[in-house]
Amino acid sequence: MTPEISETAEAREAADVRATAVGRRPPWNKVPEVTLYFWVIKVLCTTVGETAADLLNGRLGLGLTGVSLLMSALLAAALVAQFRARAYRPGLYWLVVALVSVVGTLITDNLTDNLGVPLQVSTGVFAVALVGVFAVWHRSERTLSIHHVDSVRREGFYWTAVLFTFALGTAAGDLVAERMDLGYWLSAALFASAIAAVAVAHFALGLDAVWSFWIAYVLTRPLGASVGDYLSQPAADGGLGLGTVVTSGLFLAVIAGLVVFLTVTRRDVTERDHLTPREG
Repeated sequence: MTPEISETAEAREAADVRATAVGRRPPWNKVPEVTLYFWVIKVLCTTVGETAADLLNGRLGLGLTGVSLLMSALLAAALVAQFRARAYRPGLYWLVVALVSVVGTLITDNLTDNLGVPLQVSTGVFAVALVGVFAVWHRSERTLSIHHVDSVRREGFYWTAVLFTFALGTAAGDLVAERMDLGYWLSAALFASAIAAVAVAHFALGLDAVWSFWIAYVLTRPLGASVGDYLSQPAADGGLGLGTVVTSGLFLAVIAGLVVFLTVTRRDVTERDHLTPREG
């Protein structure tokens, strides 16, 4: 370690101690860099959210409401741990995302199945709610950038937005599937094409990076759900018939492998995080 880096790390550690003493969060990003690994794990978590929600609802015998309460409690516990962490930790972060995926799916399922809310209505409500979160976030912080999620308040906005993206993606995906009746594979191709269009709009046409990210983030939800349904549902319904247990277990294994890889290599950590003292 060079003297300059050593001094910087010591200065950051001292600042961390001072920030902790006054109850503030250290100025280091709490979320990963947006890399190919990020999008792969995001889609895998989305797929798990779809299949795991179906699995839990069918196997636990708690009913849709009971499963929703259980998973919400687990999500709350994971979020407490995430907020208390001093820096981005891949395992903890992606655990929260996976749980948000499950809870977001269950929220939409409850509105549709238990309360009879039409998918058109829930899709519109979640879209308005997400825009509202972005508006309050920007008014409060003057940015929606995920490269500076470095305070409790920004974390709060970030995770609230993530939850609404999953609920919106679930409702919009189900709405498209029911209205267009494309089947799982064609639905996945449709949403993958939409994500590709967003990428072209960003890289070739100059679409704002922040909006490109959040639009793609919403679209990965129905993409992952379509893939999950295609793999898990019976062949008679247009799927491969692997079942929710096999599909969920397979994707969780891949997620775990990628998270371990990122924990070791720190490929998705911002440069300033590389200089921060690691937690013991």
